[in-house]
Amino acid sequence: MARTNFVARYDFRAPGATPDERRELFGRSLEQATYAEEHGVQALMLSEHHVSPDGYLPSPIPVAAAFAAVTTSVPISVAALLVNLYDPIRLAEEIAVVDHLSGGRVNYTLGLGYRREEYDLFGVAWESRGSDIEERIGRMLAAWADGTVTPGPFSQPHPMLFYGGGSVAAAKRAARLGLHFQPQLGGPELKEVYEAECRSHGRDPGFTLLAPTGPANVFCAEDPDEFWERYGHCLLADAQGYAAWRAADTASYVRDDSASVEEMKAAGVYVVHTPSDLVDLCRSGEIRLVTAHPACGGLPADPSWASLRLICETVIPAVRAD
Repeated sequence: MARTNFVARYDFRAPGATPDERRELFGRSLEQATYAEEHGVQALMLSEHHVSPDGYLPSPIPVAAAFAAVTTSVPISVAALLVNLYDPIRLAEEIAVVDHLSGGRVNYTLGLGYRREEYDLFGVAWESRGSDIEERIGRMLAAWADGTVTPGPFSQPHPMLFYGGGSVAAAKRAARLGLHFQPQLGGPELKEVYEAECRSHGRDPGFTLLAPTGPANVFCAEDPDEFWERYGHCLLADAQGYAAWRAADTASYVRDDSASVEEMKAAGVYVVHTPSDLVDLCRSGEIRLVTAHPACGGLPADPSWASLRLICETVIPAVRAD
């Protein structure tokens, strides 16, 4: 029987949220991080974007540290960390400190990003971004290796680092830099390119985490139709926020161009299932990765908790019992 993995993702996108509502959202995420770890969720995931009027998380490293402080064992992933928007030595210091705080539980997928507005915000060159990220990652790795950064990381030689990107160029860059590879899209052919490039540089390939098939975001409700009716606008806001950023050739796992909630229900990128249906889909192997998104598009506390609890207290035990 195919094994299903369960993760929870947070990007804190919440259109129109007041300061008090946003504070509740961050506080809720810490409570949910503890709860999710206690109930078998296998990873907590954070994202990074800037210049987003809906408050998309611009600073994932502090949140990763906060998640680490309220948990003890669950891995925490930052995907993706937009390296070109940071000073590489300062970034090396912050990652090293969080590595100690977390006991080595935070891993990072390093990426270019795909929005020029983010580069403009920091006065960073867009045209040279490919060569710039190689130079910055190289400086970060060197700072850990030669002791420039003190303290050095808890993990040796450094925390687990992936390079992200759904292209041949990204696969080759990951190999050149000696990083693991996590393409947002793409199949075994990118893994083959990455592994061949690693060997051409005289090193064994690292891990490749291919993008899973199936829905990008999973919610659970006793009455899915009622969930869609009452909260579908939150899911739609999330999808349309991503769609507004994405060029036609931009690789993205969260790819839903729906114009309405009804279109979203049919598209299958954001799904709402009853607990029993979700268990059946996991058991059959149709869903191999359940990505809970408890704060999706500013989802209020009640449905956020209800969906997460059904996944954690009903679906996970049933699937794991098989």
